[in-house]
Formats: sequence, C-alpha cells, structure tokens
Amino acid sequence: MTLVRRVVTVTEEVVTELGTPVSHQARRVAAAAAIANPWAGQGVVADLGPAAAKVAPTLATRLSDRLTSALGGPDNVTAFGKAALVGLGGEIEHGAALIHTPYFGNVLRELTGGTSIIVFSDERGPAGTALTVPLWHKTEAATRSHYQTMQIRIPDAPADDEIVVIAAASSGPRPNARIGDRTTDPRVTLAELENAS
Repeated sequence: MTLVRRVVTVTEEVVTELGTPVSHQARRVAAAAAIANPWAGQGVVADLGPAAAKVAPTLATRLSDRLTSALGGPDNVTAFGKAALVGLGGEIEHGAALIHTPYFGNVLRELTGGTSIIVFSDERGPAGTALTVPLWHKTEAATRSHYQTMQIRIPDAPADDEIVVIAAASSGPRPNARIGDRTTDPRVTLAELENAS
C-alpha cells in the first residue's frame, strides 16, 4: 500500500493574451500526489516492476479522477501529460518506474479517453522544485495547437524519500494557437532552406 501524504490540484485558465481575449478559452489542470518512494533506503533495486505494478494504477486512477472532475468529465479532456519529481534520496528511475509503464499510462489513457502516447517530464530535486509538465492532444499527437505546458510546485514535496507523481490535462489548445499543424506542414529540409537563402 502506497502512503500518499498530500494531493494537490492546480487549475488555470488564460483569459487574455497581450490584453486581447483568447480565441478559445481552455482550462488546464495538474493533479499531483506526494507519495513515499517505495524503493527508498533499499539501494539499487534490480527489478522495479513489482512495486510499480502495485503503486502506479492506484495513482493513475486517483489523479485521473481529479483531472476529469476539474474539466467536467473525460470528454472534455483534449490534451494530457504526465511527470514525476523524485526526492534527492531516490533515482530518476524510481519516477520512471511509476509513470513510464502501462500501469500508469494505460490507466490514464483509458480514464481520459486518450489513445496517444503520453508526453512526459521527469526530474530529481528538493522539496519545492517546480516541474513543467508538457501536454499534447490525447488522440492526435500531431495536433500542434495542443502542444502546451503547465507548471506545478508543492512547497514541501518531495521530501528526500518521496516522489511527486503528476498527471495534467487541458480542455483545449494553447491560447490563440495559430502555427499550423504537423499533418499539413510543408516538406522542409536543411538543404532546401539553404538553397532558398
């Protein structure tokens, strides 16, 4: 059983950019759980899989529930991301074991109605470290308008023997997104750019 010490949910909406109302107002949400590192104090553990299989699905469910609740249901989630911040007494691999396996990712995808690979960030740092979580479209990863980030910070986490596990989601694109889409981009190579100069 994983000891969850604290769960934090941050919600933000960008209303204006440079004094102009945004064309599509979207809500971004990050849900983070500060948990006891299941491998703390054990040295280099050869197989992180068994503990990850026990811990990750529960975290994914709990954090996904927070996201979908804040956004009004899974149908309102259009972009998602995940992250882990490991305390200084742990390894980056401890965070990876919790978020980069199907025990977390598949559950998050299922509960938010996604099919894309989930974009991520991970870091190791002291309590209060801010972590930027990337997001992209939950079913169409090439949809550039949904490439965005959200930053989250818990002032007293992670302790050295903790991991902060994060799931994030958005109900829409970046504010005033207008740089096209990867599926309709022109063919661009370095040679073509040099010849055009």
